[in-house]
Amino acid sequence: MTIIEAKNYEDLSMKTAALIGAQILKRPNSVLGLATGSSPVGAYRELIKWNQNGSIDFSKVTTINLDEYVGLSTENPQSYHYFMHENLFNHVNIRKSAVHVPPGSDYDMQKACDDYEKLIEDVGGIDLQLLGIGLNGHIAFNEPDDHFPPKTHVVKLTESTIDANARFYNSRDEVPKSAITMGIGTIMKARSIILIASGANKIKILEEALSGPVTPQIPASVLQYHNDLTVIYCK
Repeated sequence: MTIIEAKNYEDLSMKTAALIGAQILKRPNSVLGLATGSSPVGAYRELIKWNQNGSIDFSKVTTINLDEYVGLSTENPQSYHYFMHENLFNHVNIRKSAVHVPPGSDYDMQKACDDYEKLIEDVGGIDLQLLGIGLNGHIAFNEPDDHFPPKTHVVKLTESTIDANARFYNSRDEVPKSAITMGIGTIMKARSIILIASGANKIKILEEALSGPVTPQIPASVLQYHNDLTVIYCK
């Protein structure tokens, strides 16, 4: 495990983008596991700049996103599909066919979960997975539980996660109550992982996850067992 304290959010974003950019330069056809939320937005901005000035090339890259709200169409501005296109995909030279976000409005969600697992296998697995961490220790939408979910699944969101996401909606009642998410087992199969955390409110849970007991009550704690984990945080 490598732990890096960034000076501020801008520094965190630059360091994160540099690692992702290095992966693309090392392996132009990399499979990148990507995250949504406020934490990675700065890194995505840096990657867009580097792509537009010719420093990195997304033309052979494949992306696999972690999660999506259940019940939202891809056109919904609150969907993660929409978020990723607005904050990255629409601004770089990535192939549309190489962009993958779990479907949130599929009529058969179990089949959607199984198909997403097969997709990840078919592309050869994830080379570099980017993660954020929730205030309750969740990674992707794997909430505190009595076990580590192995594969892509549908999860009921906790009240704390709904509260944290309510700022993006007109009212708390509009926040989706469930999501489709990559499982812990699938995340752990990524060849390397970057975990980012921004803000003083994340320090306590980050310390618990990285130095406390490994428990499904703090899903991110399982990352202690990964053999290529880089943690970048700022207060």
